[in-house]
Amino acid sequence: MILEAAVQEGDAVVLGPILQREGEILTRSIGGDVLLLPPSNFGVVDRGIYRSGFPSEENFPFLKALNVRSIVYLCPEPYPKVNAEFVRSQGIRLFQFGIEGSRESFVTVSNRPIMEALRVLLDIRNHPILIHCKRGKHRTGCLVGCFRKLQNWCLSSMHEEYIKFASPKIRPSDMRFIEMFDVSHMMHCVLGIIYRYHGFGHQAPRLVYQKA
Repeated sequence: MILEAAVQEGDAVVLGPILQREGEILTRSIGGDVLLLPPSNFGVVDRGIYRSGFPSEENFPFLKALNVRSIVYLCPEPYPKVNAEFVRSQGIRLFQFGIEGSRESFVTVSNRPIMEALRVLLDIRNHPILIHCKRGKHRTGCLVGCFRKLQNWCLSSMHEEYIKFASPKIRPSDMRFIEMFDVSHMMHCVLGIIYRYHGFGHQAPRLVYQKA
């Protein structure tokens, strides 16, 4: 919902005094007008869940404005020192699920890290949360696509969203992975955890942990 139009200056956004959504960019005032730059390929997945390419140092104020509490990092490489220092200084939890990147269209993603990452996404105690890989296209697109299956999106809508963020380098293997991903496997990720479905968020139930 657009409450007030944001003023675009190049790729940056000048924030107004209220919560705004301009296209895919969710912005918020942090006390007066502030110039913030979102990471590349940034988008809103759902309330409290965001996606992007790898954040650079110039994107840190934007992440602070979102009050990011957790980051799901989908690359196997160690987190860069400047990024690691930022998440440490902000008390942000870093969840790393190392999925190897590949330029080959036939290489498929493993089920296990996707299921583990979904478990993190479903826990609202980790929200607001940012998902990112290197460019926010393929690995991030696979995770978001599988999340959409949990939200009961139709296949054509999942593919449309994947293509939007992955273009022009679309990988048929990623789309096939999303199509074949079995959400029933999620039961293996929540064994031993007491949870209940709760209507939190505008698109799908989330896992909300019960107090003993």
